[in-house]
Amino acid sequence: MKKITSVLLASALLGAALAGCGGNNNKAADPANTGTAPNTANSGSAETPKVGVAIYKFDDTFMTGVRNAIDAAAKGIATVDIVDSQNSQPTQNDKVDLFITKKYNGMLINPVDRTAAGVIIDKAKTANIPVVFLNREPLPEDMKKWDKVYYVGAKAEESGTMSGQLIVDYWKAHPEADKNGDGVLQYVMLKGEPGHQDAELRTTYSIQAIEDAGIKVEKLAEDTAMWDRVKGQEKMAAFLGSHGDKIEAVLANNDDMALGAIEALKAQGYFSGDKYMPVVGVDATAPAVQALQDGTMLGTVLNDANNQGKAAITLAALLAKGETPTKENVGFDITDNQFVWISYKKITKDNVADAK
Repeated sequence: MKKITSVLLASALLGAALAGCGGNNNKAADPANTGTAPNTANSGSAETPKVGVAIYKFDDTFMTGVRNAIDAAAKGIATVDIVDSQNSQPTQNDKVDLFITKKYNGMLINPVDRTAAGVIIDKAKTANIPVVFLNREPLPEDMKKWDKVYYVGAKAEESGTMSGQLIVDYWKAHPEADKNGDGVLQYVMLKGEPGHQDAELRTTYSIQAIEDAGIKVEKLAEDTAMWDRVKGQEKMAAFLGSHGDKIEAVLANNDDMALGAIEALKAQGYFSGDKYMPVVGVDATAPAVQALQDGTMLGTVLNDANNQGKAAITLAALLAKGETPTKENVGFDITDNQFVWISYKKITKDNVADAK
């Protein structure tokens, strides 16, 4: 009798355990029995596709802002795996291969070399994984390879024009800017990496904007500082060594190089007393905004990292789920069914709050 009772008791306990673990009461999804299921917003569930994100290099100031924006905007819409390509196209290609091997639902690529985008597109198309490019625009012929390829960025010529206009405004308001009184603006140029679309267009259009305003220009020196602050400081020190006070303006393709130039100028006594040099950059990064407030940077051009990141991950998430992107679900205009353009804006000390 005792044996029968023991068997019945064990059966009852087992049944209770099974009821607690199975059934339709979703208790397993709520182990703490709080009455709510855990948040799966970034867990890679069916509702939140996985998107592989490859940034050209993590220690780029502007792309750090974009990366942070991607991470913030992804919450609730996608699981993101953000990796550093270390400014190496072969490394980035390996990252793309890994995304494909892991069968991610979408890819978001900030290419190291825009001319290498075609290879990435071929791989994505073969694996049927939609790809969004960011900040560095692929060649037009590569963009036409597939209807699941998109680009998010800003038009580099626009930022170049605005950079030049910042110098124009200063030159016209400050007759003393023409140090030698010859009516010609003697300038130096710090460029991004050679052959980079943004570097070439920002350089060309900034000078064109100055000339279009009726100001004659003379280029004293031009060199690449590879978007880098330290290199910008080194190149500017060399310019000062060669040309000294003949330099009347400094144009840089981005803020990091402009900030480097400012450090070199400080070492030569600029920004102290009446000794001033107009320096302009592009991006409106936090350090540049501080330089504007300090009075060491004349102006910069807001390259909207927040909206670039937000638009890019929103687009990638929609494509990853098999949805068709529209202005309504992306939140931004889509041009030619492939391009989302984020506008630039001139920033000076007077409207620095807009950059913040």
